Amino acid sequence: MSGTTSITSTTSITLTTSTTSASPATTASSSAPTSPAASEPGPSAVTIPWEELVTSALLGTDRRPLRTGTTGAGSSAPRPPTPGSSAPGLSAPRPTDGPAALLEAAALHTVRRRAALLPSVGATPPVPAPPDPRPPLPGAARRRLAHLLADRSAPSGGGRRGAAPDLTELIPQWLALAGERGFRAPAELLPALLDAARARTDLRPYVLSFAGPRGLWLAALNPEWRFALRASNGARLTAADDPDAVRRLWEEGLFAERVALLGAVRAQDPSAGRTLLAGTWSAERAEDRLMFLDALREGLGDADEPFLEAALSDRSRNVRSVAAELLSTLPASALARRMASRALTCVNADRTGEGLTVAVEAPHECDAGMQRDGVTPVPPSGRGERSWWLGQLVEAAPLTVWRERFGGRTAQEIVALPVADGWEAELHAAWCRAAVRQRDPAWARALLGAPSIPPASGPGTASLSERSQLLATLPPAERADWAAGFVAAHGLSEAFQLLGVCAVPWAGPLGRSVVDALDIARDAGSYPWSFSGVMGLAERCLDPAEADRLEVLTTTQDEPEDASPGAGGYWSEAFRRLVATLRLRAAMDRELMGNDGGRPSPGPGPDPGPDPGPDPDPEPDHGETTRHQAGPDAWG
Repeated sequence: MSGTTSITSTTSITLTTSTTSASPATTASSSAPTSPAASEPGPSAVTIPWEELVTSALLGTDRRPLRTGTTGAGSSAPRPPTPGSSAPGLSAPRPTDGPAALLEAAALHTVRRRAALLPSVGATPPVPAPPDPRPPLPGAARRRLAHLLADRSAPSGGGRRGAAPDLTELIPQWLALAGERGFRAPAELLPALLDAARARTDLRPYVLSFAGPRGLWLAALNPEWRFALRASNGARLTAADDPDAVRRLWEEGLFAERVALLGAVRAQDPSAGRTLLAGTWSAERAEDRLMFLDALREGLGDADEPFLEAALSDRSRNVRSVAAELLSTLPASALARRMASRALTCVNADRTGEGLTVAVEAPHECDAGMQRDGVTPVPPSGRGERSWWLGQLVEAAPLTVWRERFGGRTAQEIVALPVADGWEAELHAAWCRAAVRQRDPAWARALLGAPSIPPASGPGTASLSERSQLLATLPPAERADWAAGFVAAHGLSEAFQLLGVCAVPWAGPLGRSVVDALDIARDAGSYPWSFSGVMGLAERCLDPAEADRLEVLTTTQDEPEDASPGAGGYWSEAFRRLVATLRLRAAMDRELMGNDGGRPSPGPGPDPGPDPGPDPDPEPDHGETTRHQAGPDAWG
């Protein structure tokens, strides 16, 4: 019985496999050709129903014998000679019943069923990938990119300890450099690039630009990469200059596709973008209207005023607020004139005393006209109503009106005037927001004051967030000089937000100020992780040429008695990581310039020099139809 059980189990597996190979509808007829050996037993074996064979296999041939005739699987007719048998020329006895007869009948059925199968229809191959005319990456740069992408999912190893650079933080910088120099992405790395962009939204603009048309082609083959199509469909359509396709995508596309489309059309033709939006404006959802309205910042001009003025009557308060903000950046708009008139009734020059002062009388109510023009009537918790309304009026008024109101004085002179009745902080904060909204560097410069002045006693606002926004309106060189002076005067504890808006790589004076402040913090015995944010910025923003000068800071100093235990070793490790990161950034730059065995960086026109020869590590050419098989914030 044990033998029967074993054979029955094996037979069950064999029959199950055969059952999945063909459907009963494909069972061959009795006229199907068979080999002489297979036709020898006669039709009885194959006329046994398949279900009967399955039942016998499941229950066992002892409990459910096969029901056969005098020939076939259950007959005793002589069998053909078996190759390799011990008695050549003699017929081996044919199995009459039991597991062997079951297996033989199943084999005959299986052969007939498989012979009747129709060939499967092959899948339609995808259309060939479009060409990408950009030059390939130099070999060293391609290997560097593969290393960065392979390391992006590696465990951090316990945070920021260790002297090795954080390669994950260098991916945005590498992509920005490669995009600026006009290289195309290697075909075999496109899947890894798209995976990285799917995981990190900050990488998406750079990845999509670098991946180019082949990246979009590949993204269409994988649902997990559809974000790339949603973000690029609009730009591709406007580039093709197909008005019908633009209109169709605008009316039928997904929300992300429509936002991208509106931005792309707006960048090419502001009037066409506004017309596109106006055509469906009344049918859009409130949250969608808000996002679409924000897209009008691109190319905003006086021609947009009628549309924005009509949006002031929108049923959504948020839409009205954004429309009012956009109109307030147009000094000649009717809303800007209305807000200027209201603000001038609240802020006046007072000459009754010994010198000129600023008198403030905040509004006593927020009427319907103010609300229509974007003034929010209910203040946040902890704010008084009148000061809240005053700030919104001054913020939306053109800054040019104050020069006339105060006798032609400059922004710096107006900000220096004393403000009566304790309204100075509120008035200056509103002027700060107005300078940021209207991108006025003269007022930003006046409200920032000298970098050596403590923020709490400066002419503008003490908020570091608002001061960083003011700083961002200045030219890059002036911005770096001001931040360097601030760090030198006040250290790094309050400088993080200010450093984040400075152009990179940092100019020499700013970089030296930051490094000197870090060195002072090390000498004071503080733990380096108190400055981890600034250290991370330094790794991404310092000029790589500073690496050699910083080498001296990597040594471990003797710790003073009052220093935190082990702080010296931690600082040495942090500076070694900083130096290693700067040198790695320098190597990345050389590789993308083609100075490490690759091709030279492509210029705006044809290469005037001779061809340097074949790339020692050329990009593999898989052909147009097989590319899919191979596969910030730019500076932090």
